[in-house]
Amino acid sequence: MRYKFLFSVFVFFFIFIFISLGTWQMIRLNWKLNLISEIEISLTKPPVDLLNSEKKNFLRIKTSGEVDYDKQIYLYNLNEEGKPGFEVINPIMINTKNYLINRGWITFDQKNSLEINNLDEQNIIGVLKKQNKANIFKPKNDIKKNYWFTLNRDDVFSYTGKNFSEYVIYLDGNYQIPKPKKIDANISNNHKKYALTWFSLAISILLLYLYFRKKNY
Repeated sequence: MRYKFLFSVFVFFFIFIFISLGTWQMIRLNWKLNLISEIEISLTKPPVDLLNSEKKNFLRIKTSGEVDYDKQIYLYNLNEEGKPGFEVINPIMINTKNYLINRGWITFDQKNSLEINNLDEQNIIGVLKKQNKANIFKPKNDIKKNYWFTLNRDDVFSYTGKNFSEYVIYLDGNYQIPKPKKIDANISNNHKKYALTWFSLAISILLLYLYFRKKNY
């Protein structure tokens, strides 16, 4: 009798855990949906002056500044069609403040060509994005060859000799070379799938338990 009681406690303990995990994922899903909605609204608003605005993720901005082409960074990435190439990133000084500006994507053979240095520095429109933490699974940057996989802050300082804002400016506009990266609210949202997984496990265990109980009690 005691064995059956302990077994029941054990089963319902795990059912409680799985239901709790599923509930937590539903809470996270609601948070993520609200975040996506906020991003979509932010990206539809007209750009605001960078110098007179509170910095935040996915804020559309307009500004002007002095671009440093001598310390241009070539960050390996795929374009929207999945073709490998580089994202061109430059230091830019805006009213004594240092930023990095992501000007868009180029093919490998366009690296170091003069045609890619065509930014209108007095009329910059873009989107602020907080710099992501470096992915530990990506290769190390080859600073000497100017071949980058992450914007590791220590590597960027070593290469440029400067510290930069935590926000990167993603250029917007009708540029073709480099081709500006499209910024949207398409961010990872798997919370519904995870919630269904946890709830399914809880239901499966409950059904197995009821079957076992009916057969053996």
